[in-house]
Formats: sequence, structure tokens, C-alpha cells
Amino acid sequence: MKKLIQTIRDIWSIEELRNKILLTLGFMAIYRFAAQVPLPGIDISVAQAALQNQTSGGGILGLLDMFTGGAFSKASVVALGIMPYISASIVVQLMGIAVPYLQKLQKDGESGRKKINQITRWLTIAITMVQGPTYIANIYNLIPSSAFYISGSMFWITSM
Repeated sequence: MKKLIQTIRDIWSIEELRNKILLTLGFMAIYRFAAQVPLPGIDISVAQAALQNQTSGGGILGLLDMFTGGAFSKASVVALGIMPYISASIVVQLMGIAVPYLQKLQKDGESGRKKINQITRWLTIAITMVQGPTYIANIYNLIPSSAFYISGSMFWITSM
């Protein structure tokens, strides 16, 4: 136990590590706060009751809710979480096996890694542009119409 405490003190004494730890904790706090903010135009009590029934069964929606830290069942503005980035990263890594250009980038060292990161970020945006509307369509179909203050296309516009 003393060794663990000493290791934590040593880590905390290094300014760069301390700053990275504090930044990570700050981002986690911001995400947890944002996970409580519902999509605009939804009566959250009705929506949460409907979504809890859907996600508690342990199916695919329950798995999605688990990966988002409960943000999906709260119809949160950050319900996608980091899933689009993870999906993009997996796709780029798998394409690195089959696409010669990406194979070359993987072997190019630092400059190749930067280019792969850039490709991953652009692919993240593309995946988000697909997953976002899919999430909104899913929410729109799972929640009773009485839960919406804004209906139809205005809900879609304000939620994107």
C-alpha cells in the first residue's frame, strides 16, 4: 500500500502527467454533465420512462445505453459518445491491412501516423453524420408522440 501511495505521489509530482490527469478528469466531468442534458423539445420524464423500458431488456439498445454511460436512455445531446471515433479507428485499422496507401502510411513513421489520424478524424465526421440521424430516428420511433414539444421536421432540425 505504501508503494502505491508513493507511486501516486511520484506521478503527481510530474507536472505534465498531473496536467494530463486533470484535463482527463475535467473532460469526464463535462461529459457526465452533458449526458444529463436532454435533446431539445422532449418531455424528459415521458421519454426516460419509454427508453428505460426499451433499454432494460438487455438487447442491443441496452448495450448501446451501457456504452454511452446511460446517455442513450436519457435522450441526451451526447448520446453518441465516442462511438463514432472508435468505429472510424477500427475501420481505418482494418483498411490498413487491405489498402496499399494506408499500409504505406503505417510504415512512414510519424508523418504517416499524423496522416492516419487525420483520415480517422474525417471518417469520424462521416460516421457521425450517419449515426446522428439514425439515433434521432430511433428516439423518434421509441418515444411516444406525447413526449415531444416540437414535432416533425423541427424536432429533427433542432436535434441535429
